Amino acid sequence: MTTTDPLALESQVCFQAVVAARSVVAVYRPILEPLGLTHPQYLVMLALWERDDRSISDLGVTLQLEPATLTPLLKRLQGAGFVDRARSRADERVVVVSLTEAGRELRERALHVPAQAAARTGLSIAELEALRDALDDVVGRLTGAAAEAAAV
Repeated sequence: MTTTDPLALESQVCFQAVVAARSVVAVYRPILEPLGLTHPQYLVMLALWERDDRSISDLGVTLQLEPATLTPLLKRLQGAGFVDRARSRADERVVVVSLTEAGRELRERALHVPAQAAARTGLSIAELEALRDALDDVVGRLTGAAAEAAAV
């Protein structure tokens, strides 16, 4: 249903984006639970599997998360035995996050996650790739727009 009301909830891109994000998390939840991960923790692990031994600030930039959001995730991952946090020897102000052996082994157990999540969406691989590319474009544009708005 379309409406001419510019304030109709169904017309808002922001609402659809939030609902889509929640739906993605709901798809991943039953896949990640057996691994002992939440969706945000999974994203942290993905970043560490790409490149280990990263500072909290580097992880925050990569994941687009503030330290206040990232730190509790890291504490839980450390408590689960997947990561260690330690002060950098080069600069004690910097905390470096490293995978433990259990964290590295978890990667092998997580290899099925993308395929299972994709299968649960009902979208083809081509549709998922097109969606990801469109979202990359939208994020790039919105990040630029937000930076411009903040500069004003």
